[in-house]
Amino acid sequence: MMVFKSARPDRRTVSWVSSEWLADHLDDPHLLVVDCRQNSHSYFHDHIPGSIHLHEGLLRMHIGKFPVHWISPEAAQIILSTIGVEQDRPVVVYSDSIPMTLSSQPGNDGLEQTLVAYSLARFGCRNVMVLDGGLLKWKSENRPVATDFGIACPSAFTVDVQIDFLVGYDECARLKDEPDVILLDTRPSSLYEGQGPWAKPGHIPGAINLPAALMMNAENSTFLKPEEEIRRILFSYGITPEKTVICSCGTGRSATAVFLVLKYYLGYPDVLIYEAGFTEWSSYPDNPVITGKHPR
Repeated sequence: MMVFKSARPDRRTVSWVSSEWLADHLDDPHLLVVDCRQNSHSYFHDHIPGSIHLHEGLLRMHIGKFPVHWISPEAAQIILSTIGVEQDRPVVVYSDSIPMTLSSQPGNDGLEQTLVAYSLARFGCRNVMVLDGGLLKWKSENRPVATDFGIACPSAFTVDVQIDFLVGYDECARLKDEPDVILLDTRPSSLYEGQGPWAKPGHIPGAINLPAALMMNAENSTFLKPEEEIRRILFSYGITPEKTVICSCGTGRSATAVFLVLKYYLGYPDVLIYEAGFTEWSSYPDNPVITGKHPR
């Protein structure tokens, strides 16, 4: 029987599994294990036995005026069916970890596994598992690694985009100031407060800063903190289950981590994601932005 870290086996779309669980099920021929580290050379060097490699960059591209838009359903179907994804086939995704701080720049930060897990669920996979602790925890327990490559066997997967996950620009602008709505900016605090790589500094007016790093173990950015600790953090920010929560960031990466934690790990009933985030908001010359620690 599958063991879920959050002890909620009924929430099967996305769940977190332990290294012990994966080790016990690694020989299951129906299980698909996906290494989503950014550097394919890292996969060449070593990986969890049988895993295949999927770079997160394949799932987003420059569409229209935005450089990091999720790919079309047609493109996703080609990519995901090529690696053997099926709607109900269990798939475990994992990445590696580097020290993750509240002020770090994005990239190479362990968020690959949440972005890929979110993308799989977004495109219609119904049994997605995140390896809690990722490759760092796996190796720390002296579990086996391999250098021979896993085999990707094509499938007949059909994409089914979960549009109920998504909120676009107009809806975000309309909802964000409602009293029962919380807009989260999940970027590191330095980007929320000041100048990042965007043309404008700061954040969307009204957005609360909840860095994704707060959800994770300080020594392993792929390892979730205990549920009770995460709930205490959320409550201290006023982020409670009766609210509608919109997760955002700069390009959608860290927002996927908080979205998955709220929706599937904690079971918040009304969670959305503004994928285009500050990249889209700041692209409109007339849109106001706020700098500093406060939402407004």
